[in-house]
Amino acid sequence: MSCFIVPTTEAIITTIVKKKADKNHKVGKEQNMFIEKMNWLNNMLWGGSALLAFEHIWHGEVVPFFPFLTNAADPASAQEMIFEMATTGVGMAVLVTTVWAVMVMAAKHIEKAVPVSEAIPLRRR
Repeated sequence: MSCFIVPTTEAIITTIVKKKADKNHKVGKEQNMFIEKMNWLNNMLWGGSALLAFEHIWHGEVVPFFPFLTNAADPASAQEMIFEMATTGVGMAVLVTTVWAVMVMAAKHIEKAVPVSEAIPLRRR
C-alpha cells in the first residue's frame, strides 16, 4: 500500500544531494563519477515512485483526503503499512540503487576501454 513512500523519500534526498553537489562543482570542486551520474538514479527513483503512486491511487489505496493512505486510518492496518514500507519499500529502494551503481560502474569501464578520441565514427547511409 505505501511501499512507494520509501523510494520517493530517497528520490527527494538524492535530488537535494545532486543540487548541492552541482553548486559545489560550479565553485570549482571536482565531482566524483557517482555524483555526475546521479541524474540517472533520480530519474529511476522519481519515475518508479510516480508509477507506484499512480497504481496505488488507481486501486483506491491512496485517497485525496486525510489521512491519504487508507491503511493509516486504522491502527491495526497502520502496523501492516509500516511493515510493508520496511520490507517492500526498502527492498525496492535498495534494488534501484544497486542497479544504478552497476550502471555507473559499467559506464566507467566502457569509458576507460574506448577513449572518445579513438572511437570509430558511425557511418551514415
